[in-house]
Amino acid sequence: MFCGGGSAGHVTPNLAICSELEGKAELCYLGTDGIEKTLCEKAGISFITYNAVKFARGKFLCNLTIPFRLAKSLAQCKDILRREKPDLLFCKGGYVSLAPALAASRLKIPVITHESDLSAGLANKLIARKCRRILTTFPQTAEKFRNGVCTGSPIRSSLMGRDKLKCKRELGLDMRPTILVFGGGSGSKKINDCLNARLSVLCRKYNVIHLCGKGNKKDRDERGLITLEFADDMGLIYAASDYAVSRCGSNAANELISLKIPTLFIPLENSSSRGDQVENAEYFREKGLCRILREGDLTANSLIEEIENLIADDKLKAALGRYAPMCGNANILREINSAIRQ
Repeated sequence: MFCGGGSAGHVTPNLAICSELEGKAELCYLGTDGIEKTLCEKAGISFITYNAVKFARGKFLCNLTIPFRLAKSLAQCKDILRREKPDLLFCKGGYVSLAPALAASRLKIPVITHESDLSAGLANKLIARKCRRILTTFPQTAEKFRNGVCTGSPIRSSLMGRDKLKCKRELGLDMRPTILVFGGGSGSKKINDCLNARLSVLCRKYNVIHLCGKGNKKDRDERGLITLEFADDMGLIYAASDYAVSRCGSNAANELISLKIPTLFIPLENSSSRGDQVENAEYFREKGLCRILREGDLTANSLIEEIENLIADDKLKAALGRYAPMCGNANILREINSAIRQ
C-alpha cells in the first residue's frame, strides 16, 4: 500500500515505484480526494480515500483542533488497514502520510517512508521512529536519521529515452530552442504573471511550453507557444524541451537534472514554505548544475534576463553533461523487498 498526496510532488514518485511493481505485487493507494486520487485513477491503481489532517503554517487557531481530527483519521486508517491487510506501507511524506503511518505502526505493519528534500518535512520527522527505513534523495538527509538510507530519487521510467526531434514534431514545434516553464501549482502565480507579461518577447526567439496550472490558462496567439494546465505525458514535454524554468521541489528538480535540461530554479520562499526549495536549489547550484533566481528578485524583466543567461551558460551545460544522476528506483525496490521479508 502506498500513501502520500496533497501535491503532485508527493504522488508522482510513488507512481514511479508502482510502475516498477506492476505485475509483481497487488497495489493500492491510500490518500485524500485530491490530486493523488486523480493521478491514481488515470494510472489504474486501486484507490482508498480517507480524511487527512493538515497542519496550517502560521495559523495557530486553525491548528487547535488537530489532535481531535488526527484521532479520527487514525481510527479511520486503522479500519482500512485491518480490512486491506497490506504487507507494507510505503509513504512519501507530507500530511497525507501521517495518520496511515502511525496507524500501520500500531498494527505492526512495516512502514517505509521516502524524503525527497534536503531537509526533512514535518510528517517524516514525526513518523521517523515508526519506520523500518527513512529513504532519502540526498546523502546528508540520511545521516540525520538512525534508520536513514540514501537511495536517490524515484524517477519515472516513462521520462527516459524519448527522441527530441520526434517529440518536437508531435507537439507541432519548430526547431528553435524550446523553453519549458512550470508556472502551475502552489505558490507559482508570480511566475505565471511575469511570463505572461513578456511572452511576446520570448516567443520571438524561442518556443515556449507553459504548464500554467488548473484554471490559469489564457488564450494567447504567439508563435511556438503551447499552454497546458497539466501534462499527462511529461516524457513528451521534457524530451521536447531544451531549457526549463521551475520551482525547486526535489522531485521535479531531480527529473530535470537527471534529464540534463539546463534549468533556472525560482525556489518557493513564502509563509507557506519551510525553506526546503531554497535548500534544494542551493545544493544543486553548488555542484554547478543549475541557476537560481530568488523570488524577491523576480520581475518580468529579470525573468527574461535570467532565461537568456541560462541559455548562454556553457559551463552549466558542461557540468550537466558530466553529471551521473542517482536514480533511486532499484534501491527503493530493494528496501521494500527487504522490509517485507523481515
